[in-house]
Amino acid sequence: MLLKHIQNKYKIISIVGMAKNSGKTVALNHLIQESLDEGIRLGIISTGRDGESLDLVTETEKPKIYVEEGVLIATTTELLPLSDATVEIIDITDYTTPLGEILIGRIKDSGYIQISGPQTVSEIREMANFMVSLGAELVVIDGAIDRKSSAAPSITDATILSTGAVLSRDINRVIEETLHIVNLFSLSPVDSKDRPLLERAFAKGEIGIVDEDLNFHPLGIKTALNCGHIIGEHLREDSKYILIPGSLVKSTMEGIMEAGSRYKRVALVVADGTKIFIEPKDWLRFTKYGLKVRVMNPIKLVAITLNPYAPQGYYFDPRELLEKMRYYIKDIPVVDLVLGSE
Repeated sequence: MLLKHIQNKYKIISIVGMAKNSGKTVALNHLIQESLDEGIRLGIISTGRDGESLDLVTETEKPKIYVEEGVLIATTTELLPLSDATVEIIDITDYTTPLGEILIGRIKDSGYIQISGPQTVSEIREMANFMVSLGAELVVIDGAIDRKSSAAPSITDATILSTGAVLSRDINRVIEETLHIVNLFSLSPVDSKDRPLLERAFAKGEIGIVDEDLNFHPLGIKTALNCGHIIGEHLREDSKYILIPGSLVKSTMEGIMEAGSRYKRVALVVADGTKIFIEPKDWLRFTKYGLKVRVMNPIKLVAITLNPYAPQGYYFDPRELLEKMRYYIKDIPVVDLVLGSE
């Protein structure tokens, strides 16, 4: 159900949950089973901690992770003894976490595992590439809560988004928040002819303005946070792009708008949709007033999985949630893995 959207198309993918208990581990287990059925050599990396039977934060039960022989995993020296699968250690890396040193292993005897892995973008990418070099045909990165950067195109080729009732007791709010993330992940890229210059400017890590002749004018500010008015005041008639290498937040957008109307003729450029931290209602307001945002790298969202049950005890009718989500999101497959509907 999930594998068909990935197989023979992507090497490294991520599963990103919109919140804890959104069904991310269920999606991971489905991918593991489907890969086993198809004989695909799999690698698994988590940017948080996964596989424990009880969530240490919410104290709710979690699905455990079961792996078969041959699967490559990243875990830590403290979590390895908590797994009942037999693991052959291939490499102990130089990276450490509060749960010990990160290691790469291969499953020798099937069983349940607990996994935890790298925290930074560069470490995740390095570990994923290492697994590919060891023979993994598909590497799945299990993104931690509020760490949507694991979906960044600089790391993964494609992303699965897990969402569900845990976001709100209001089904319409769940749909609104999910649709917002889908829209952010699907933002249009900059013009391909402008991309080489913008890439060079982005590499400098400086906030600045690009004019119509593609000249880059750095503004000499280290962060866009609370500096929207400075950015807005530097806009000219020939300004084409505002480059923001870091995060884009509400106060920056408001400051740019308050500095005058020239913002309507330019596009703000961020690396990708994971860099935007703006609520749905604010985002709609900004777009209504003519603010345009483009990305250097759009995120390839290949599927959305639904969990209609929340650990707080409430739930939605699974069929209703599925049908409503599909009504609003038509271009991306939406599935309920428990319901089993295609």
